[in-house]
Parts: sequence; C-alpha cells; structure tokens
Amino acid sequence: MENINEFAGNWAVILGGSSGLGLASAKKLASHGMNICIIHRDRMINLPDFQECILNLKLEGVEVLSYNKDALTQETMTEVIDNLPIGSVKLLLHSIAKGSVKPMYATDESILSKEDLDITLYAMGTSWYIWTQALIKKRLFTLNARNIAFTSEGNTKVWQGYGAVSVAKATLEALMRQMAVEFAQLGITSNCIQAGATRTPSFDMIPESDKLADLAKHRNPFKRMTLPEDVANVVYLLCKKEADWINGSVLNVDGGESIR
Repeated sequence: MENINEFAGNWAVILGGSSGLGLASAKKLASHGMNICIIHRDRMINLPDFQECILNLKLEGVEVLSYNKDALTQETMTEVIDNLPIGSVKLLLHSIAKGSVKPMYATDESILSKEDLDITLYAMGTSWYIWTQALIKKRLFTLNARNIAFTSEGNTKVWQGYGAVSVAKATLEALMRQMAVEFAQLGITSNCIQAGATRTPSFDMIPESDKLADLAKHRNPFKRMTLPEDVANVVYLLCKKEADWINGSVLNVDGGESIR
C-alpha cells in the first residue's frame, strides 16, 4: 500500500508556486504528507483561485504557509525562514518565472537592456543559490535534502525573445553542478528538471507561444505537450529515498520531445 504520509513533518519551500509547475508540485507533495510553503507574487484578481488551491492543500492534512510577497527581497527571505522549524526542509524548489522576453534587436527601442538582463538573471537564476545559502545558514535542511530548479530546452536553443531567460537557465545549470559537489558534504542533492514545453502562464508570455506549442506537439513522440502534473511526478520521485544517489543531473521530463 502506498504511504501517503511518507514525508510527514517535512517541508517543501517552493519559490514561485502559485501556478504551473510549482503549484502542481505542491499538490503532489501535499498528497504524500509534505508540508508546503509557497512564496509567490500575484495580483489581487488571481488570489481567489489560488486561495481555493491553498484550502485544497490543507485538506490533505498538511500545514501550508503562503506568502504573497517578492521572493527576491531579503525581507521576504528572512520572514519565511524565521517561520520554518530547524531541520525540517526536505525540498527547496526554484520555480520563479520573472523575466524579460524582449528581443536583442528591434527597430524600435523595445530591446533587451542590461537592467532586463540583470533582473531576469537574478530572478530566474542566481536567486536559487541565495535561497539555498540562507536555508543552510539557518540549518533548515533535513538530512538528505533536495535542491531542485526548473530549467528548459531554451538553455541551448534559440527562440525569439528568449535570450535573457536562456542566460538565466544556463546559469541555473552551472549553479546546480557546483552545488551538487560542494553541498554533498551536507547531504543535499542538487538537480535540475528540464520540462518539455508546458502550457503555463509563463509559457504564454513567450513571443509566438502558440507556434512553439504546435512545434512541441509535432516533435513529441506522444504528440502532446508536457503537463504540469508530469513534472510534479518527477519532483516527487526525486524526493524519495530511492533518489538519494541522483545528484548533479539535468533530468529531461518531456516524453522524448528534446531528442527529436
């Protein structure tokens, strides 16, 4: 019989978990007994739907903390960390999708600037490391903790307007490799999940996302796009004891889309 409380007492800290891959992961982990802490940034108009999701998470019998605050500020980081028990965080999941999708060349002035690059790189890249260090400093991670971030095929392939995000994703993977080695002595594994093209609010912000979606379906051996639940299942699998020896890897979760 499947153990639905295998993570009882453990916490998942999810950066950017109010929709898409982050929220799907929260639902999956909560269904297996993991407490959920979500840091997100949403407009008031979107909050009723999200609050309903929070209530559903609590129905799983777990504790849920939700912060509608900027995960990129020191103030938010301090507040979140001060409310988590020492030695309780099984998973830090980086799912922040805040960045520029401006082109590098255009006839008008709507081109990618240094400020755009800096904001995107920190939000979708280096903030993962900053949060990881903060949790380590406060001794919040459990033994055999997991450190996971979402990357994408755009880390090596070009798509109009994806330049800044591509830089951030490449940075995520570089950080992952280094953290996988240096934090192994702390019992922390670090990995990236490269999801296939998935319909999420952030995906829809990419220029010509409908064209990108059609291309993904054509390339995918299963002739469909990746679902948030497909990715959440792998986040859950990586949290299990059987995944203790997976470290420093980029795992493709795309049904084979990236090999065609």
